[in-house]
Amino acid sequence: MRSPRAEQIHNRGRALAYDGQFARAAEEFRRVLKFDPGNPFARYDLALALLAQGRFDEGFSHYSARYELPGARPRPDLPFPAWTGQSLEGKSLVVFPEQGFGDQIQMARFAPVLAGLGADVTWLCEPALAPLFQGLGVRALAAAGKVEFPDPDYWCQVMDLPGLLRVSSDRIPGAPYLSATPKPLGSKVGLVRRGKPSHANEAVRSLPDDLVLPFEALNLAPESTGARSFQETAEIIAGLNLVISVDTAIAHLAGALGKPCFLLLAAQGVDWRWKRSGSTSPWYPTMRLYRQPAPGDWATVVAQVQKDMQDFL
Repeated sequence: MRSPRAEQIHNRGRALAYDGQFARAAEEFRRVLKFDPGNPFARYDLALALLAQGRFDEGFSHYSARYELPGARPRPDLPFPAWTGQSLEGKSLVVFPEQGFGDQIQMARFAPVLAGLGADVTWLCEPALAPLFQGLGVRALAAAGKVEFPDPDYWCQVMDLPGLLRVSSDRIPGAPYLSATPKPLGSKVGLVRRGKPSHANEAVRSLPDDLVLPFEALNLAPESTGARSFQETAEIIAGLNLVISVDTAIAHLAGALGKPCFLLLAAQGVDWRWKRSGSTSPWYPTMRLYRQPAPGDWATVVAQVQKDMQDFL
């Protein structure tokens, strides 16, 4: 049983991480692990705090704690070994999906890398992503129902790939790595102002409904465009000059396509991959980050976006 003291330290670390003070948060999570070395909550939170600082080696070494959290999807129970970094020359590898659409789009950059290491890759993904991933140079299959593929030499989970490939913040496979045929549109700018309602930080990361934007843009939500898959959304994005988005899968899609994208970030609860400061991302060279100067201050962000939009119109 966790001690009240360890619980207090852990909660303080989480509050610091929520405010973007990742270095201080990491110190608190390490203190918890001194009390309870195997605590998966502290290990997972430490992983996120380290990754947000660009400390990928140590961060991804703790990231496996996600498998131990309550409600987590269990690792596949398979009769062949997990890939732990062995040579892939002449070997077959199956990659299993996990987490959200945006995570899977972000990690799709590693499919050609694995193929370049000599692997015969079977890349399983959500059905809505399967058409989009056909151009990755691997065997992309929709993970729905009964899926048949040759027995591989190894398997891994998609979010394990950065750690297994020893990716550093200055050595990330760049974009674009996805492509789409542009769909002719009358609009030049696409917008995503809200994310998935079930997201833990949705109330903070999305634009409020009563915020009036001083520019016109095409609503890229599938219920507005009628897109039935991410491939169809990619074709719409390919026909635009610019995408403006809060932190959602469509922002990842725009970045993966190499489309200019303005990513709007809240001051609190920012995801590890966007770090705490800076206006650029090593994950997507065509992405520009706009951060709230204070919690809830979207007005300043939108004003700067409106000013910078002129370069793209």
